[in-house]
Amino acid sequence: MTTARSTTDASATSDAAARDGNSPTSRPGPAACVGPVPDVNRVLRPVRLAARDLIRVGAGGLRSRPTRVALSAVGIAIGIAAMISVVGISSSSREDFHRQIAALGTNLLTVRPGQNLFGDQAHLPTEAVAMIGAIGDVKSVSATGLVPEARIYRNDHIPAAESGSIAVLATRLDLPDTVGANIVAGTYLNEATQHYPAVVLGSTAAAHLGIDSTGPDQQIYLGGRWFTVVGILAHVALAPELDRAALVGWPVAADLLGFDIYPTTAYTRANPDHVEAVQTLLARTANPAAPNEVDVSRPSDALAAQHAADSTLGALLLGLGSVALLVGGIGVANTMVISVLERRGEVGLRRALGATRGDIRNQFLAEALLLSTLGGITGLILGTGVTTCYATTQAWPTVVPSWAMLLGLGATLVVGAVAGLYPATRASRLQPTEALTAP
Repeated sequence: MTTARSTTDASATSDAAARDGNSPTSRPGPAACVGPVPDVNRVLRPVRLAARDLIRVGAGGLRSRPTRVALSAVGIAIGIAAMISVVGISSSSREDFHRQIAALGTNLLTVRPGQNLFGDQAHLPTEAVAMIGAIGDVKSVSATGLVPEARIYRNDHIPAAESGSIAVLATRLDLPDTVGANIVAGTYLNEATQHYPAVVLGSTAAAHLGIDSTGPDQQIYLGGRWFTVVGILAHVALAPELDRAALVGWPVAADLLGFDIYPTTAYTRANPDHVEAVQTLLARTANPAAPNEVDVSRPSDALAAQHAADSTLGALLLGLGSVALLVGGIGVANTMVISVLERRGEVGLRRALGATRGDIRNQFLAEALLLSTLGGITGLILGTGVTTCYATTQAWPTVVPSWAMLLGLGATLVVGAVAGLYPATRASRLQPTEALTAP
């Protein structure tokens, strides 16, 4: 009886201990302490480098060889600087040209005699100026007439053959207002001086004769007579023929110099809104009997054509800048290829530590982009500086178009990506074992 009771008590005690978790067989083993059992069938995926980490790793690669990086960046900088300089200087020149045209006006038209049916030089009628002025949309009209037999010299001791190719022109009093000419010294002819031996010199003619002031003591020998210099003109952009001319009054030219009073050039200011309409009327108005013997031109068109020729030269220089940028891109590619060869051990170690091919490719591509960006920013600064300095020396407004700067920076990124793509791909294809055993 005693034995049976003891067995029963032990069994109860064992069951209670089992319920309380104190039984030796119910105590958790080492595996139970770890937590949930991992899924052995789950696939582990490699973690990609973040963009910030790529930039840091790429910058570290560039810092390890500063001299080579600097030389490669210089190639990119020269190409971008050349492109920005060409575009900036062309834009500054164009802006200055537009300002000049706006100040001078595009509504000046010139009328000159052409040739007749036999190829001989024609002439405008003496009434041409008055008839042109009768056109409704003509604001003002003036004229000059060539005095072909008159020669001009600094004094009467100069040989006859050394006249300096300075033309003598009879002029009307309203010429400066019509062509937009300014006086830099003295004054222009007036109602009194146009009847006397007084002369106004163009800027080039005055410089050729060595005259920079006016007054009674400034005289030149013109047509066998002494003429007093009363004024000197500034450069006339829309009528450059006046720069190399000596202007005398219409009456005195006819009285003393044998002028035939036929106008050789009529300058016409038209209503800016009807320039083309006036241009079509000028020939038959100036010479109704023979409109085919009249040449009508627009001086501002000649200036625009000259500026277009300058723009063509600018396009050529822009092409040369693109070639320089291409050479810089080749330098970046060369630097990155050599970098891959020199750093095969680093590539192998990173691959052995778990870096993927994509990580390696992106690392070297980031280095190429950082290198080209460094050169591009330097080129932008240099190009802007060159444009500013040149525009300042020419008294032009400094204009560097924002699209040119964005295009230049974009070009550097494209060059860097293209130049770095092959080296980056080559680095990513290196096998870890091969790279680690490389010398």
